[in-house]
Amino acid sequence: MKTYPLESMTMEQAKKLQFKLIDTITKHFNGKDILTLGDLGVVMGINKPATTLKVEQTLADFFGVEKAVLLRGAGTGALRWGIVSMVKPGDTMLVHDAPIYPTTKVTLDSMGIKIVKANFNKEDEIKQILTRENIDAVLIQYTRQKINDQYDMEHVIKVIHDVRKDIQIITDDNYAVMKVRKTGAECGAQLSAFSLFKLLGPEGIGCLIGKGSYVDNVIKLNYSGGSQVQGHEAMDALRGLVYAPVQLAIQAEVNEELAMRFNNGEVKGVKNAFIANAQSKVLLIELETNTAKKVLVEAEKLGAAPNPVGAESKYEFVPMVYRVSGTFRAADPTLEERMIRINPMRSGADTIIRIVREAIERAR
Repeated sequence: MKTYPLESMTMEQAKKLQFKLIDTITKHFNGKDILTLGDLGVVMGINKPATTLKVEQTLADFFGVEKAVLLRGAGTGALRWGIVSMVKPGDTMLVHDAPIYPTTKVTLDSMGIKIVKANFNKEDEIKQILTRENIDAVLIQYTRQKINDQYDMEHVIKVIHDVRKDIQIITDDNYAVMKVRKTGAECGAQLSAFSLFKLLGPEGIGCLIGKGSYVDNVIKLNYSGGSQVQGHEAMDALRGLVYAPVQLAIQAEVNEELAMRFNNGEVKGVKNAFIANAQSKVLLIELETNTAKKVLVEAEKLGAAPNPVGAESKYEFVPMVYRVSGTFRAADPTLEERMIRINPMRSGADTIIRIVREAIERAR
């Protein structure tokens, strides 16, 4: 089995990204404002807390896009509003030929969006379908939906725009932002959506960045006071984002060490270990026997988290040992019996090796 994980930033690159964000913040906030929790309510003239607007302007500047907006509903909500701003009910959207992320499918189904699929790993197939079909917009998920996915976000966007310069693209950047060097919007998409809860921010806050006209449309559709992200939430999201790139780079380093140690036979009962984006960048361990479910039960008893909170949220610091993702299970249902997924979170490799070794021994 071969996987094609996204290339993570190095520690040096992650530090530079952190420094860039701090530099951008100082260009938008004075020192006193940075040390406050922000304001509340809908300020006349901007219809949202002034602090929230300032954070949005900071993020737009940082990501190099026309506009950014903070939204409720985390990554799902941001992607949903992005799709609503880009297509009309009944329009046709091109997606990758793979299981669609479940919460995204809810949005597409509820809008009656017609789905056309192309294998984004195959450039010729993308071109043929864009030429043959009447496509209104394209949705590209940054992270992998199938184990053998290997497409490059920037290249896929270029291929699409080479055929149809007018076509609008929205990217699902969940589990990719602050891990890879560019967002989908920085790669040429009109919009990118992601969760700030997954980036050490507050619960339920998402972000949509990209073309100003689409973002403005989303802002108009979220005019009510109850839809606004409050100032303290915006500041919490910004603070979390500052620490995310370095933490995620450490996490990537631990994944690399674990893959090497498992594949060197350090733990009896492990057949292979792979780094993959499923959905977050994790370690997939293939066991020698179909005991994955038993191993997961034992790992939880040994201190591993059995399920996500926000999948890389501020609450998740112990290693998470759980079943393979829903999209991967849909692609190959047999994986659930012989494979487990590990996200190191803030843990070191030694802790994970110990937990997995003891869990396998107990499962026997």
